[in-house]
Amino acid sequence: MDLYYSDEDLAFRDQVRAFLASHLPPELQHKVRQHLRLSRDNYVRWHRILAAQGWAAPGWPVEYGGPGWTPLQRHIFEEECALAGTPQVLPFGVNMVAPVIMAFGSQQQKDYYLPRILSCEDWWCQGYSEPGAGSDLAALKTGAVHQQDSAGDHYIVNGQKTWTTLAQHADMIFCLVRTDPGVRKQEGISFLLIDMRSPGVTVRPIAMLDEDHEVNEVFFDNVKVPVANLVGQENRGWTYAKYLLGHERTGIAAVGRSKRELAFVKRLALRERKRGRALLDDPLFGAKVAALEIELMALEMTVLRVLARGEAAPGPEASMLKVKGTEIQQALTELMFDAAGPLALPFDPAYLSGASEHAIAGDDDAAPLAGYYFNYRKTSIYGGSNEIQRNIISQMILGL
Repeated sequence: MDLYYSDEDLAFRDQVRAFLASHLPPELQHKVRQHLRLSRDNYVRWHRILAAQGWAAPGWPVEYGGPGWTPLQRHIFEEECALAGTPQVLPFGVNMVAPVIMAFGSQQQKDYYLPRILSCEDWWCQGYSEPGAGSDLAALKTGAVHQQDSAGDHYIVNGQKTWTTLAQHADMIFCLVRTDPGVRKQEGISFLLIDMRSPGVTVRPIAMLDEDHEVNEVFFDNVKVPVANLVGQENRGWTYAKYLLGHERTGIAAVGRSKRELAFVKRLALRERKRGRALLDDPLFGAKVAALEIELMALEMTVLRVLARGEAAPGPEASMLKVKGTEIQQALTELMFDAAGPLALPFDPAYLSGASEHAIAGDDDAAPLAGYYFNYRKTSIYGGSNEIQRNIISQMILGL
């Protein structure tokens, strides 16, 4: 693989940079770079700016409204967006359920849902994890019973999902449900698209350490779901779930975002003084930064190799990207804490939410870092815990 950008790639990068310089609202950029909380409107606003340019779904084929970029162009775009400090295009619709609908959905589902995902008319969330079914996802118990009555052909769904990110904003949820409890657990699962406004759907917030409302419990109490909302075949949902998780784990690597945060760490370490010199000049701290930067460079090369293969769906290599990407992200938050020192400890929700212009302790850079550190403990768990990913690597790559 050629690791150097061609003239065409460099021209494309310049095009992306020019677009971001002229279209990224400064207030959104400030929130992202300062690790402040983003609202639903912030996410939707940026998504629709990209959609107007035709860039909201970099990985989609042209036939569904994608830009038709090469894997390298997608990497360049995502890296430049991260470095510029754009809000994330939330992956649940664009990068997770959409590829499943494209690969396994009916033509009716493609015609209806894909344009609404592209325009952000529908906000999606993910209904996978349950109490007692996280890493062992196939142990899920939320059930769906097929019924026919005067109301039509539908499923009746009962059960609970947990850790459902931003479900309080969602219009739709893609859900794994058990449709046949009498077979091996992986074989009795189906993939349903459920309207969050359906009678019987209840969303209950889970309070986080930083008091942010990010995750939820979702309850289903005799929820009617049309059979037309079944993706693919009944009891084949485990196949579709694995396909989706490959896309999720590749995206979790987040090389561009880690590059931005590495630059933030260096800026903190250059301004902090210890015995008359910058912390970055301290040999021990400087060695930690250098070692992490080398790991990040190696991860980027691995991502490029995976993308260069051009396969329709990521293979087990996505597990390697997920493990190393999340370890780097967590290490970055630890270095931020080290660089900011005691000023990272005060908890200032008013500043984080935008109710006050500056942090109460007088350090705007340091104020969000305690919450940011704790929030990133989750990255090695979601999308399939890193322990499970190591099992996948050992079995499917190393053949152990």
